[in-house]
Amino acid sequence: MRIDKWLWAARFFKTRSLAAQAVDGGKVSLNGQRPKPAKEVKAGDALEVRIGAFVFDIAVRALSEKRGPAPEAAKLYEETEAGRLARLELAAKLRANAALNPFVKGRPTKKARRDLERFQPPNEE
Repeated sequence: MRIDKWLWAARFFKTRSLAAQAVDGGKVSLNGQRPKPAKEVKAGDALEVRIGAFVFDIAVRALSEKRGPAPEAAKLYEETEAGRLARLELAAKLRANAALNPFVKGRPTKKARRDLERFQPPNEE
C-alpha cells in the first residue's frame, strides 16, 4: 500500500494530496529514510511523522484501503511510549508559553494599538 494513502487512511492528514505533500516535503520518514509518496508501506514498518511542532513515532500495525472512523484508524498504528510522552510534554510547554504571549493572531484593534503605543517611548525626531 502507498505511504500517502496509508497516512490518509490512518487520519494523519485530511486528504491524500496533503499526505503526499508532507512525504515530498520530508515530513515523513520510513524506517529512517525519506520515502516518495508511492513507496510501499507494510505492517511492522517504523514511521516518523512531523505535523507542525509535533513528532509522531509510530509502528504500522495494519493496512487499510479505506478511510474509516477515528477508532478504526487508531488500530492501524501503535505509537511508541517515548514518542507519546515527548509529544505530550511539548504540548504542555506550548500551552504554558501561550499564556506569556499577549498578542493574538490578526491585526490589533484601534484600542489595542493605542495601548501598545502608550508603552513605547515617544518618537523624537
